[in-house]
Amino acid sequence: MRVVVYNIQEFEKQTLAKANAKVHDLTLISNPLNLDTIRYAEGKEVVIVSENDNLEKTILDALKRIGVKKIITRSVSLNHIDLAYAGHLGLHVANTPAEDDSPKSIAMQTIQNLNSWVNNKCLGVACHCAFDCSKKSSAIL
Repeated sequence: MRVVVYNIQEFEKQTLAKANAKVHDLTLISNPLNLDTIRYAEGKEVVIVSENDNLEKTILDALKRIGVKKIITRSVSLNHIDLAYAGHLGLHVANTPAEDDSPKSIAMQTIQNLNSWVNNKCLGVACHCAFDCSKKSSAIL
C-alpha cells in the first residue's frame, strides 16, 4: 500500500521501518497532518497519524477529496478523529489497541493493520469504521 506517516518521531522511524520490512511504500513526515501538509497524502491510500493530529471535518474532507481511503492512528485513543464524519465519508479507521504501547508494539500493530487491509480482512478490535462493511463478518476478535 502507498502510505504517508505524519507526526513521526525520530525514535519511531527505525521500528516502523523494521516492522514494515519493505512491504508497504511508506513516506515518513515529521510534520503534523494539517491543511498545509496534506499535499504529502496525495497519491496515498492510507494516512497514519498520531494522537497529536486533529482529524476534524475539514481535514477528513480534504483527505477524501485527494483519494485517501484509510486512516490508522498510532494510539489507542480515537478522540482526535471525528469517527462519525469519517464513517459518513466511507473512510476506514483503525487504531493500535494493544496494552503494550512500546514503539515496537505500535509499529507491529500498525503494519499488521496495513497487511490485514491488503488481504481484505477486517482488523477486529482495531477496526473503528463507523459503517457496516462486508469484512466485519470475518473479524478476528
